[in-house]
Formats: sequence, structure tokens, C-alpha cells
Amino acid sequence: MSRQDHRATPFRVLVVEDEPIAAQAHAAYVGRVPGFLHVGTAHDGASALRLAAHLAAAGTPVDLVLLDMNLPDLHGLDVGRRMRAAGHPVDIIAITAVRELPVVRRAISVGVVQYLIKPFTFAAFAERLEHYREYREALGDEGGPASQSAVDEALAALRAPVAKPLPKGLSPGTLESVRDFLRAQTTAVSASEVTSALGVSRVTARRYLEHLADAGEVARSARYGTPGRPENEYRWRP
Repeated sequence: MSRQDHRATPFRVLVVEDEPIAAQAHAAYVGRVPGFLHVGTAHDGASALRLAAHLAAAGTPVDLVLLDMNLPDLHGLDVGRRMRAAGHPVDIIAITAVRELPVVRRAISVGVVQYLIKPFTFAAFAERLEHYREYREALGDEGGPASQSAVDEALAALRAPVAKPLPKGLSPGTLESVRDFLRAQTTAVSASEVTSALGVSRVTARRYLEHLADAGEVARSARYGTPGRPENEYRWRP
């Protein structure tokens, strides 16, 4: 049995994000990570507090809040504090463009277990949720004392590893250009189409596309119906 099979019910996730498109994307991302269930979306702090209270009263309390810091009515830190004060034992992953260190320090003080800075990839998002899963599984759901090893394992699970450097020959700027091009397409594209759009060689385009596919950011499939050997095509994952 894998670690993700240990918990009988998925972790219930509340998305708090004022931008509708970003909120939809975060909810869709949650649905792509096994063991997590999107249970609601709030576009401001007051709505988030009401929804958390409603779900708790219904016997389906929220486990994890994906919380933006810049909301139209309340700062994300205030939402976190008020949830704590209301007795909601939720964990929080901050998903925000706010980078100021004082905010990061205060976020940790109100129970933020992970901090994800926008913009980010699905791979980075999924990695944070996997670390959270490991953290919760290390501590377990039962009451009673925890061993030192369990506490150490849980805290270690929250420490995301440093991002791996890009493979030799790939540049961050070109990689982001390929990402932007793929995001803008409504259909899957081939390496040849990326070559025409961005002015890079076909070999280069294929390397970037394969890197994104291996990272889980794009879906890769074979394109048939063209002369010669089948060519792969790539579609941005929403």
C-alpha cells in the first residue's frame, strides 16, 4: 500500500482567490492531485470565513486552505487569524504574488505551512500538496502523543527541496516564452509550430517541449495523419 492510500478520505481544500480565472485554475489543479478534494471557492475574506464555518457545521470541515494574501476586503493573514480564532483547525498554503519577507514571517506565525509565489507551474503546486500530504501522514489522524521521529519526519516533509536547475542548454527566458505560447493555444501544437512561432530550431523546440512534458506541465500525445513518422503534439494543462 502506498503512502497516499493510508488516508481513507481525501483532504478537503478551500480555494480563496479573488481573481476568477486564477481561482478556477487552482481548483482544477487540486482535482489533478490524488488524495485532495476541492470543496469550495471564495473570492474574498468574508466569504471564506462564512464558507469554512458552513462546512464545519455540516460535518465536512476544511483541512487545507489555499489562501491568497491580497483579497478585496481582508488581508490573507487576517483571514488566517480569524479562522484560528473561530476554532477551525485548518492548515494554510499561501498562494500569492506577495514576496516581502515581513509578510512571509507573519504568514508562518499564523499557521501557513507552505508559501507558493505566483506565477508557478502545476509541478510546483503538486509538489507542495504532496509535501503537505506527507506532513499529515507523518503525524497521523489519531490522538495521543507523537514520537520524536514522527515530529521530525513531519517537519522535514514541509521543507520543499530547492528547485532543480534547468538541464544544460535550456534557458529560463526561452522556457517561459514556450510556456506563454502554449498557454495561448486552444489546440495541441507540435515542435514545428513552436519553431515557426518563436524562431528557434526544431530540435530546440522539441527539447523545451519534452522538458515541460516530463515536468507534467503539458500533456504529450502522438499526432497521426501527417506524412512520415508520427510527430508528438503538446497541450498546456489548465
